[in-house]
Amino acid sequence: MADRILNQAVDVSEEFRNAANDFFLPMRLEGWDARKGQGRLRWERQRLEPGVEFANAGRAFARNDAHSFRGGLYGDELCPFSVSFVTPRTIRIRMATARAFRKTESSLMLARRVPTDRSWRASGTSGTTVYRSACATVIVQSDPWRVSIADAAGGELTHTLHVADTACFLNYDPMPFSFVRRPGDMRRQLVSSFSLAHDEKIFGCGESFTRLDKRGQRVVLWTSDAQGVQNDRMYKPIPFFMSSAGYGMFVHGTTPMAFDFGKTYDATTALFTGDDELDLFIFTGTPKEILSEYTALTGRSPVPPTWSFGLWMSRISYFSQKEAMDAARGLRKRRIPCDVLHLDTGWFERDWECDYEFAPKRFPNPKGMIRDLGKKGLRVCLWQLPYFIRGNKLYDEIVRKGLAIRDAEGGPEVQEAVLDFSNARTVRWYQDKLGRLLRMGVAAIKVDFGEGGPLEGRYASGRSGWYEHNHLPLRYNRAAAGITKRVRGNGFIWARSAWAGSQRYPLHWGGDAENTDSAMAATLRAGLSFGLSGFSFWSHDIGGFVKRSPEDLYARWMPFGMLTSHSRCHGAPPKEPWAYGPAFTDLFRRCVELRYRLMPYILEQARESSKNGWPMLRALFFEYPEDPGSWLVDDEYLFGRDLLVGPLFDASRQRRMYLPPGRWIDYQTRRAYEGPGWHTIPVGPIPAVILARRGAAIPHIALAQSTDAMDWRTVRPVTFGG
Repeated sequence: MADRILNQAVDVSEEFRNAANDFFLPMRLEGWDARKGQGRLRWERQRLEPGVEFANAGRAFARNDAHSFRGGLYGDELCPFSVSFVTPRTIRIRMATARAFRKTESSLMLARRVPTDRSWRASGTSGTTVYRSACATVIVQSDPWRVSIADAAGGELTHTLHVADTACFLNYDPMPFSFVRRPGDMRRQLVSSFSLAHDEKIFGCGESFTRLDKRGQRVVLWTSDAQGVQNDRMYKPIPFFMSSAGYGMFVHGTTPMAFDFGKTYDATTALFTGDDELDLFIFTGTPKEILSEYTALTGRSPVPPTWSFGLWMSRISYFSQKEAMDAARGLRKRRIPCDVLHLDTGWFERDWECDYEFAPKRFPNPKGMIRDLGKKGLRVCLWQLPYFIRGNKLYDEIVRKGLAIRDAEGGPEVQEAVLDFSNARTVRWYQDKLGRLLRMGVAAIKVDFGEGGPLEGRYASGRSGWYEHNHLPLRYNRAAAGITKRVRGNGFIWARSAWAGSQRYPLHWGGDAENTDSAMAATLRAGLSFGLSGFSFWSHDIGGFVKRSPEDLYARWMPFGMLTSHSRCHGAPPKEPWAYGPAFTDLFRRCVELRYRLMPYILEQARESSKNGWPMLRALFFEYPEDPGSWLVDDEYLFGRDLLVGPLFDASRQRRMYLPPGRWIDYQTRRAYEGPGWHTIPVGPIPAVILARRGAAIPHIALAQSTDAMDWRTVRPVTFGG
């Protein structure tokens, strides 16, 4: 693939528009055992046949018997299919495109062995089987093959699409359930097609910067260095989504995927995967129930250590021990609460060139620096990455020991060595490097990058990047969190890339945002989307990353950053508030003090979120699924259960806010507003609209300069009546 740009996203849906491929359509179910939920699907070989009607060309499916050897040996396929039940709300559908399933291996994406729920009851005729639980209904029809998912009362939520559902004889829309066989390499790829109601809305798919509702979008699930937040690339794609109709889906796999939510055909969700097997979990219920079901399967985020919820002060980069200590003294001198000082790319001898060692001249006594910062109530986080360019003193060792991903011919990658975390020896080597730093007193490691596993590389797992590229972030997160837990007692990391299951290794942050209003809004949408994908904890670079933050933007970004699960000021210098002057420093302090006073509430909501697999940053409909208006809003959010936050995305001193049902009390002015409905609300001394749910008793604590210094005997509830 010489014309392919390095790490360019792979859109597997393109194969389903290629008329050179063989297409196989599932026509009927044979040998169905309703008690076991097992049978075989007959896949009929088809082709895309061109046609012309009134000066217009189209394509439609037609039977393809050409060049079939020995009575159809390469024609129709009879392949395994199964339906099983994990819980009363979770259904598992598996199918293969070969005569048998591959041998199953343990999956890093799953937190535990998949259980079997025995509460479902089967009934029906020889042609149709109906399975019922207390929460859902599944109907399996044999000929033509169809699977329908319904609620407990039998109201249909969605169903598979058969070729018989084609709505127009002139083309092959909607795309039916099918797989393609490519003539070039005989690789097989599946598309799982489901009905999509006219008013259905779709959410999730990871940390997506596009509109929160994915209806009308095709989301390409390929981990990328997005290089900003104003595009459709993702650092953290997750093959899970939920629907406003009352169901969610998780494609258990790591190959390239593309989820088309009514973009190509308005009435169809088409889940294109690069795999020759499908392992699909379907969840039913409310958004909270769906997310709890999904995270029970793939794991939930443990509650991070208390200190991590304090302010993180950073820039790219502090280049010396003196600069770091000056920043610490500046914070304490100005009475700005803070818990973490982060050293980014500049703590090595050469900027960006990771060798896991402090530059000896610029950091003459790193242990002493960490100790002195600790006396000020500040912990240290260190940046690193898994890429090693030629010239890095570790490059030759990594290549010699076989710790890097190899190229397609089995040699080292020409430009740089990328650590192969599918190799146990690589993990041990990497953890030894981090372990020495953690034992030195470093509190956390910034697990940057990880999206660059080469597609055509050869991995120690025995698989190519087709299966390992998207898997690399999960392996990377796991390795860093594992050594952190062994040395520090918690598995807390600060990571950029992720895949399904990475929520077990918090925390993740939102990447390299531009310093613009629209980038701030896109960052919020990404955080909401990420939270609806199973991640409880998330942060972002307050003020934007790429350039110096404009003062007004930085000021408006601050309350948004303080009312997120974790708060870090990071990006191009200066990020220290005193560089902007006394007035900005005072505003900065007020915003940080708000967070520190709310620390009991933040920790309370963190524990609830961790327990249930819910996000701390919540879309309005997550708490108000019965309110139609709450499904339409993507520029405000609930911070936990009781606080409604409207960031300012322009220089105005007020903003339009949609309020869910109930009465809402302005946190700063105590003025009351009624929902549901729209209100224009002025901001107070902190430049954001912050509302509390009427009747909420939000615990506060006396102000302290770090979480270590907090006196938990001073916790008192503040009740919002009116």
